[in-house]
Amino acid sequence: MTAITIGQTASLSKTITDADVRTFAAISGDHNPVHLDDSYAANTQFGRRIAHGSPTSALISAVLGQQLPGYGTIYLSQSCQFKRPVYIGDTITASVEVIAYRADKRITTLKTEVHNQDGKVVITGEAVVIAPADSD
Repeated sequence: MTAITIGQTASLSKTITDADVRTFAAISGDHNPVHLDDSYAANTQFGRRIAHGSPTSALISAVLGQQLPGYGTIYLSQSCQFKRPVYIGDTITASVEVIAYRADKRITTLKTEVHNQDGKVVITGEAVVIAPADSD
């Protein structure tokens, strides 16, 4: 891996499927009908089923752990503001940008965003991680 620099970016996209939503419900125990029941969700402010927020924001973790800073990255914190719902069938893209780096401790602060296929922000926040040793 190359040295971490302010302004570096990385991103990853995924289409959210019914299977993703149902698998997360099974794993987490979150069986909120807004995620699982078409009839129930049709009568909410969303008008249809939405994905859980946690696996949507977890795409950020995939970018951090696989691309920037990369394999061996350790989370210290992540803030998330959920701006819009993510619907089943949406393609979301998680993006990170290095905004601060403390080389002596490899502490990396990144702006984090998730956009839908229309380019609208669905999640915004900030991550603080320890970069892997080979990122110096």
